Amino acid sequence: MASHTGGSPLGDADTARHARRAVIASTVGTMIEWYDFYLYGLAAALVFGKLFFPSQDPYAATLLAFSTFFLGFAARPIGAIIFGHFGDRIGRKGTLVATLLLMGVSTVLIGLVPTYEQIGIWGAVALTVLRMVQGIGVGGEWGGAIAVATEWSKFNTRRGLAASWPQFGSPLGMLLAVAALTITSYAGSPEWFETIGWRIPFLISALLIAVGLYIRLGVLETPVFQQIQEKNQVARTPVLDAVRGYWREIVLTCLIRTGQQAPFVLFTTFLLAYGTKTLGFDRPFLFNCVLAAAALSLFTTPFFGYLSDRIGRKRMYLIGAFTMLAFAFPYFWMLDSKIPFLVVLAILLSLPIHDMQYAPQAAFIAESFPPSVRYSGSSIGYQLASITSGGPAPMIAAYLLHTYGTSTAISAYIAFIAAISFTSALFLRDRSRDDYATNEGWVRGERPPMATTEAVSSPT
Repeated sequence: MASHTGGSPLGDADTARHARRAVIASTVGTMIEWYDFYLYGLAAALVFGKLFFPSQDPYAATLLAFSTFFLGFAARPIGAIIFGHFGDRIGRKGTLVATLLLMGVSTVLIGLVPTYEQIGIWGAVALTVLRMVQGIGVGGEWGGAIAVATEWSKFNTRRGLAASWPQFGSPLGMLLAVAALTITSYAGSPEWFETIGWRIPFLISALLIAVGLYIRLGVLETPVFQQIQEKNQVARTPVLDAVRGYWREIVLTCLIRTGQQAPFVLFTTFLLAYGTKTLGFDRPFLFNCVLAAAALSLFTTPFFGYLSDRIGRKRMYLIGAFTMLAFAFPYFWMLDSKIPFLVVLAILLSLPIHDMQYAPQAAFIAESFPPSVRYSGSSIGYQLASITSGGPAPMIAAYLLHTYGTSTAISAYIAFIAAISFTSALFLRDRSRDDYATNEGWVRGERPPMATTEAVSSPT
C-alpha cells in the first residue's frame, strides 16, 4: 500500500490514478497559460506595432511591440518569487489555481484594449500593464506544475517522462494559439483581422480558463509536500532559503536555459516578423509551418523526456545544446534561400531540436532542489532566463538584422547562447537517481541544511 500522508492510505491503483490526474492537470494548465502567453507574442509580431505604435517607422514600431513582449518576460521572476513563496509555504495546488486565474483574466482584458486611434497612448500603456500581469502569472506557473507532476511520480526512472508532460503543454498551447490566429485570419479581410479578428482568440481564453480550473481543482496536494508538512520541514522563508542555500543551482538553471529559450522565441515569434517583412512570405504560409512544427513537438517533447530517463538528464541536455549550436547557421541559410521546401524544413526541424533541451529540462531543474524549496528555487532559476535570454531575444535579433543587414549575425547569436547552455549544463549535477521526496541528503558537503523551518499551522 502507498501512503498519502496527511490523509487516508492510498492503494497502488489510487496512487496511479491520482498521479495521472496530476499530470493531466499540470499539462492542461500549462497549455492554457502558454496559449495565453504565446498569443500575445504572435499578435505583437503581426499587428500590435501598427495598432498601438502607429506614429513610428516600421522598424521602430516592431521594436516597440517586442519591447512590451519583453516586459512579459521581465515580470516572470516576480511571479516566481511571489508564487514560489506560497507554493513552498502553503502548497502547490492552491497556488496553481491562483496563477491560472491571473493569467486568464489578463489575457481576456488584452482582447478588449482599445487601439491608439481610439484612446491614444493609453492603449499601449494598458497593453503593457496586462502583459506584465501575464508574465507574473506564467512566472508562478511552471515551478508548481513541474512539482505537481513529478512529486506524484512514483518511480525515479519515469520522472523525466512525467516532467515532460507539463512541457508538452507549451507546444500544445502554441498549436492552439497559432491555430486560433490562423482561423481568424482566414475568416475575413486583412482589415477585419487588424480591427476585430485578432481579438477573438484572446476572448476565447475565458472558456479555456473555466476548463482548466475544473480540472485543476480536482487534484490532491502532492504526497511529497504533505510529507514535509508532517515533518515540520516547511520553510518559513522559502525564497530566501533557496537563494542562500542553492544560489549555484539557481544561476546554473538560468544559464542552461539561455540556449533553449531565446532560440524558441526566435523560431516562433521573431520568425513571423522576419518571414513576412524581410523574406516576403505570406502570413498564412508561416502560420501553417509553425503549426506543423508545434504538432511535431507534441511527439518529440515526451520522447526526449522519456529518453532522458534512459540515458540521463545531463547527457540528453548536452546533446540538445550541441545540436542547437550546430543548427544555428543552417536554419537561416534555409530560410534565406526563399525556397519553400527548405523554408518548411527549417521551421519543422527547429522545434524538435529545441525539444532536445526543453523536454529533459523540467526534471533536470526540479531535481536540483529539495522539496522544501523546490517551487521557489526551480521557478526563480527558470524565470531569470526570461530576462537574460527569452525576453530580449527578438529585440536583439531585430537590432542585429537592422545593424548588419544579414541573418548571419543572428545565427552567430544563437550559436553563442547554445554554447553557454552546453557549458553550464556540464556544471549542474545530474540527480535523476537521487531521493526526490525528502530533504534528507541535502546537507553541506552537498548543500546546506534549510536554515529556517517551522510547522505550518499558520502559514504566511
